[in-house]
Amino acid sequence: MNVDLGIWDRLTRLVLFLVVVAALIGVFFWYLPLFRRNEKMRAEILQLEMKVKKEEETTRQLDATIKALRNDPKTVERTAREKLGYAKPGETVIYFEASTNK
Repeated sequence: MNVDLGIWDRLTRLVLFLVVVAALIGVFFWYLPLFRRNEKMRAEILQLEMKVKKEEETTRQLDATIKALRNDPKTVERTAREKLGYAKPGETVIYFEASTNK
């Protein structure tokens, strides 16, 4: 038997649909702070990964410099001349000062 409840059947379905929609909206707003925190953490992870890559590049450069200083006498000589101001006997060292334009 099929009983026709008229408008009450439609209203019941509408109310159930609205309850489900309200529940879904409630769950969305409940988890919204979690979504935002997750987004911030992902941005922080990307930033930290970029820092790691930069530090790895710096490490490679410093390792190459150390290797050159250990194995290449010309590198040691150039570094001593540039940074320490050393010169071979009989050489004249000329220093230039940076100009201060006012």
